[in-house]
Amino acid sequence: MGDRVRSVVSIARYGLTDDRAGDQLRAAGWWAEGAPVKEFEPALIALSRSPDPDLALRAVDRMRTGDEAGWSGLNQALATDRGLRARLLSVLGASTALGDFVIARPGEWRRLLTDRQTSPVRYPAALLEATENVDPADAVRELRAAYRGLLLEVAAADLAHLIEPDLPALDYQQATARLTYLAEAAIRAALEVAKAEVGAAREKCRFTVIAMGKTGGRELNYVSDVDVLFVADGDLDVATRLATATMRVASGACFEVDAALRPEGKAGPLVRSIDGHTSYYKRWARTWEFQALLKARPIAGDPELGQEYLDAVRPMVWTAADRDNFVDDVRSMRRRVEDHVPSDIVDRELKLGRGGLRDVEFAVQLLQLVHGRNDEALRLGSTVDALAMLGDRGYVGRTDAAELGESYRFLRTLEHRLQLQRLRRTHLFPADTDVVELRWLARAAGVKPARGKPEWQVLLEDFRRHMRRIRRLHEKLFYRPLLEAVARVPTNALRLTAKQAEARLAALGFAGPDGALRHIQALTNGVSRRAAIQSALLPALLDLFANTPDPDGGLLAYRRVSEALAATPWYLRVLRDEGAVVERLAHLLGTSKMVPELLVRAPEVLQLLGDVDKLAGRDPEEVARSLRQAVNRHGYLPNAVTAARSFRRHELLRVASADLLGFMDTLSVCHALSTVWAAVLQSVLAAVDRAESVAAGGRLATISVIGMGRLGGAELGYGSDADVLFVCEPADGASEADAVKYASRVAQSVRKLLSSPSQDPPLHVDVDLRPEGRQGPIVRTLESYRAYYAQWSQVWEAQALLRAEPIAGDEDLGARFVTLIDPIRYPADGLDADRIREVRRIKARVDTERLPRGADPATHTKLGRGGLADIEWTVQLLALRHAHEHPGLRTTSTVDGLSAATEAGLVDEVDATALREAWLLATRVRNAATLVRGKQTDQPPTSGRELAAVAAVIRQDGEADPGEFLDSYRRTLRRARGVVERLFYDD
Repeated sequence: MGDRVRSVVSIARYGLTDDRAGDQLRAAGWWAEGAPVKEFEPALIALSRSPDPDLALRAVDRMRTGDEAGWSGLNQALATDRGLRARLLSVLGASTALGDFVIARPGEWRRLLTDRQTSPVRYPAALLEATENVDPADAVRELRAAYRGLLLEVAAADLAHLIEPDLPALDYQQATARLTYLAEAAIRAALEVAKAEVGAAREKCRFTVIAMGKTGGRELNYVSDVDVLFVADGDLDVATRLATATMRVASGACFEVDAALRPEGKAGPLVRSIDGHTSYYKRWARTWEFQALLKARPIAGDPELGQEYLDAVRPMVWTAADRDNFVDDVRSMRRRVEDHVPSDIVDRELKLGRGGLRDVEFAVQLLQLVHGRNDEALRLGSTVDALAMLGDRGYVGRTDAAELGESYRFLRTLEHRLQLQRLRRTHLFPADTDVVELRWLARAAGVKPARGKPEWQVLLEDFRRHMRRIRRLHEKLFYRPLLEAVARVPTNALRLTAKQAEARLAALGFAGPDGALRHIQALTNGVSRRAAIQSALLPALLDLFANTPDPDGGLLAYRRVSEALAATPWYLRVLRDEGAVVERLAHLLGTSKMVPELLVRAPEVLQLLGDVDKLAGRDPEEVARSLRQAVNRHGYLPNAVTAARSFRRHELLRVASADLLGFMDTLSVCHALSTVWAAVLQSVLAAVDRAESVAAGGRLATISVIGMGRLGGAELGYGSDADVLFVCEPADGASEADAVKYASRVAQSVRKLLSSPSQDPPLHVDVDLRPEGRQGPIVRTLESYRAYYAQWSQVWEAQALLRAEPIAGDEDLGARFVTLIDPIRYPADGLDADRIREVRRIKARVDTERLPRGADPATHTKLGRGGLADIEWTVQLLALRHAHEHPGLRTTSTVDGLSAATEAGLVDEVDATALREAWLLATRVRNAATLVRGKQTDQPPTSGRELAAVAAVIRQDGEADPGEFLDSYRRTLRRARGVVERLFYDD
């Protein structure tokens, strides 16, 4: 009993668990006296590495008992021929069907002896020899045996490395190529049998077999339907007899031959002439039929006729993307295929399920059909070859192409192993709970234990990972919006001479088509990957630029941005992979001169264009905190200032992009710009204060910055200066004079550092609203302000203080400054008649003296009739007169002040609406004109592309008529002017 236990334990070391294993080993002569026979120990080791050692041993035992006369030779060969051991035992442990074949045909194993395998180039001859001089009734049987023998050789070459890792292994493409070549040879042999059946009548026609699907792509499985079309010239009845016989013989002997991809499917004639095929494709073919023709190639019959067929149909394949709704049709087909998979197995379906093989194939084919119109390098039948070429040519990211190809090959390998098991067509991965089946599949696929987990669990995790990856990349590529934009460009527009290209550019709306063509040539010249990606992007971009106000300017800006960002590795990848990004970038570049200037210095904003929340949804306060933190990380003052300006540049571009794209309203834009300006002042003031305190041997003053004008009202535009007052107090132990000198040095340094020339937009800190104007000191102490306002304050200064708001520096000092000025800007009894007249006098002087020479008073956003100044002065006069009795008027915001005046009954709702609409529109037009022209401007354009651009920004519906917009703008300002004249000038 003890010997029996030791024997069982020893046998288990070789992966054998079947109760009959010991007896089978002893009968084979591989085991004796409780130990392996030395001569056959290599065979036992090989057996242990087989996908299923018990299955392989049972097959060996059946070979022994089924061919006792030949057993000695087989046994000796297994002991001495390492290659035979690896090939035979791997097949026997992986495929019951091939095991049955070897057992049923004694001596068939000799095919697997080292140096005895059939070269693939011999497949056609081997199958033809099997059917020569054979009665037609026996041809199917002989062809079946010959085909199955060669299939055994392919499987053995595919699996042998599982047992002997140093033996040459077939990679995925080598295996599918051999299987495809074997299928082609079988079709040719079947056709020869068919010709013999038809007899002399076969001379009445020329006949060819066109491979489709995986056969056409040279990527067959072990068990696949072989998809074909039949084409003939001459007697079609005879050709139909040839086709029918060929299908019958091949289907009976080797595999199912499916001709359902022919025109009209199974309802259509089995054989057509070339003219019959082309007539159908021109008139009736659906999108998926052109997709199927991607892989078409002749494999048997008359090769010249096969080539004539390809010459006739291939041009139609590469114009299929011109069809209406082409991209949507392909996507709909994929969804229909997936919808037919039962929900309980959709996650295990290797072929049709989510993340399955069809996801890869549909994505690759869609990209081929769209981009292959103009790039012949993409016209490949093999999925993995086409995917690799898409990556090489830049249509798909290198990483995406590599990962998708790896996952595709992984799933195809699993598919092969599953089909080999019983030589049945299956694509179903084992259930998570079927550990036995999972273990077998893992071993058959060469998956090893890893990460402390058995091989079956590693396989399960890898399977899920690859399915998730394929689904993610499928959705990224298959639903890429850029595909639709490229597909909308007619094929003939992709293949133009220089003169034709200029004509097309002119038709698209480019004013200088010759210049545009030079930009295109500069971007696409050469054979670099960058040039290839640009070649794919530009057809769509040209159409996108054509829909902007300034196509020429947009293309020029795109060239400059592309050249500036040529070394930025992700730039073109983002444009290629993110359809929303390229569409929005084209809109921005064709609308604004400011955006491209900012973009080359803040390219990271480009990556935000695809995500509206990141582009337009950032909290201004959170932005301000981030800016301050970024600046505070720099101890060296110039670096701190550079960081502040860089951050502002980023935010300016982000806000401008969101504004131009219609994702932010006017008040949000003003608030965002004001907040980032304030944060710049806060951070730079703190950095300068630190540096100055070190130089002075200590901090001699506490400083606060008071925002005035649009900064204080959080109403800044893109080109606005920052109006401020600087207020200080002596630090403990410091004299007032020293404190003022210290604070003045800080203030002057802040102004100089922020306005110094650089590639960033300048930041002008304006202190002209200080007491005594340009004649007064830049910095005063709080007490000095108190004394000045008590003795010298004028009504215009009280009006200016209405928008005073602490924005930087010491918060307590800022709060005390507000307490100081509140009685001045909100006088206890309002304004007397003399001071009201003074405000009106100053306003009249501003109207006559401040409007720039040549400016149009009907449209000037700031000083025009009904413009910003009119409305702001009106609201400010109401505040000066009534804020003492209506606290709601105590706000720095013009819009909030107007609402408060309405609630207080000082302005009726109709008038308030007219003023609010005019203020918002004038602000928006001012911002839009600045973005369009690339520089601060208060006068909107009155004609040309700049007016069209401003109109497009204001009217986001894409239907903006420039003349109608300008008329509407003037009407809005005229209505506001009428309200201003009543409210501001009438008592």
